[in-house]
Amino acid sequence: MNATPKVAEMVSLLGEPSRAAILTSLLDGRFHTASELALAAGVTPQTASFHLAKLTDGMLVTAEKHGRYRYYKLAGEEIAQVLEMLLTVSKPAKVTSLRQSVQMQALREARTCYDHLAGKLGVRVTRSMMERGWIAEGKEEYDVTPDGERFFASLGLDLPALRQQRRSFSRICLDWSERQHHLAGTLGHALAERFFELNWIRRADGSRAVIVTEQGSDGLKQTFGISDL
Repeated sequence: MNATPKVAEMVSLLGEPSRAAILTSLLDGRFHTASELALAAGVTPQTASFHLAKLTDGMLVTAEKHGRYRYYKLAGEEIAQVLEMLLTVSKPAKVTSLRQSVQMQALREARTCYDHLAGKLGVRVTRSMMERGWIAEGKEEYDVTPDGERFFASLGLDLPALRQQRRSFSRICLDWSERQHHLAGTLGHALAERFFELNWIRRADGSRAVIVTEQGSDGLKQTFGISDL
């Protein structure tokens, strides 16, 4: 019996354009209905449900039923990492309309990468923390310095609790649009959540893009020295 992982099966799942669009939409780390994902992929709800059934069987997506609706989400951070890596090595999408151009620019400026900040915003925040000596780039993760421990505590982040979670703490993630690294893992997730709580950023409707608020502009300038986002 061949015990080799079914790589060909996974490649087949990822290679279908509508399924790829659905998976990319799920990179925001949230649950979505089949109708929402159908709209994002440009297919009918019935077609989206067909693809979602295959993605669920392939363990790329999980589903939960609440009332009349089923809600879908990526199966885990590892799946998001694979998708982000594929986006990094893929050719840029062909822009065919002004609307698409605006959407792509918004994603490049600031977005969520599964559950942490990405795009220009994520890269700039990470770079600022390195320049201030709060984190240092290691082999696979960022090291938090003593000054960084104090900084994150001042933001209200419980680093000991974050380190106890069963996933990477401060993973180095390659940004597909900036081609530079940004902070991921439980620390990256907690930092993004804190930005939302402080109303520094808010989600754009129907997109992974996030918008920096007026409060966010002030906060980013005062805390990270970032003034051009």
